[in-house]
Parts: sequence; structure tokens; C-alpha cells
Amino acid sequence: MTGVLFGLTFAVAAPFWALMILLPGWSWTRRIIASPLIVLPVVVIYALLVIPAFGEVLPAVASPTLGGVRELLGTADGAAAAWAHMIAFDLFVGRWSWLDSRSRGVPALIMAPVLVLTILLGPLGLLVYLLVRARYGPAESA
Repeated sequence: MTGVLFGLTFAVAAPFWALMILLPGWSWTRRIIASPLIVLPVVVIYALLVIPAFGEVLPAVASPTLGGVRELLGTADGAAAAWAHMIAFDLFVGRWSWLDSRSRGVPALIMAPVLVLTILLGPLGLLVYLLVRARYGPAESA
């Protein structure tokens, strides 16, 4: 079951990334990406992985130590849960960046590589977007 959930994690997020990167001007893209609920499928997968192992997960995150986190991530369930955690937050950050970039007039050709970087290395993608964002004016009011 863990392997299936691990495999599904990116698969359920990928369509939203594809919309933002490949179809940024499509009217349905904005409608779909406007909803923060796009992360819900990944959050459900995360919950399915974490809730059954809550007794092991809570101590590792409530009072984290390098050894405790390493031990948790060294299990299939822990690695799959961490993957779902990363995918959910990367998608949420990518969604925010994409929406913010649209309101600031950042060209889609600039955002595409930023979003790919966010998919691959989330915090670095966020950093690059914050640098890009600084070069554009304030967001247009909706």
C-alpha cells in the first residue's frame, strides 16, 4: 500500500503543475489553480500514510532529533509520508507563486523554469521566485 501511495503522490499533483507551466493562459487554468483545494489529494495521501503511524511520527516531529528523524525517514512509510509532505507544500508554494506572478505581470516564460525548480527543489524555487518578484511592480488588485 505504501508503494502505491508513494506512486500516486506526484501523479495527483502533476496535472496542476502542467496547467501552470504548459497552459498558463488558458482560462480554466486560473479557475482551477485559484482553489487552494488543489493540494487536497496529496494531503489525503499524506494523512493515509501518517495517521496509522501517528505513534511513531509524533515523537519524531514533536521533539525532533537528527537520529529520530533519520530513523523515521529510513522506513518506507516515513519516506513516503515525507515525500507527500514535500509535494503538498511545493504545490502550495508553486500555486502561490503562479497566482502572484500573474497579478504582477511576470511573463509565463520566466515562470516556467521557476515552477520546474519549485517542483524539483521547492525552497530554491521559492527563493528564485522571490528574486524574480522583486523585479516586478506591485500586484494588480483583483
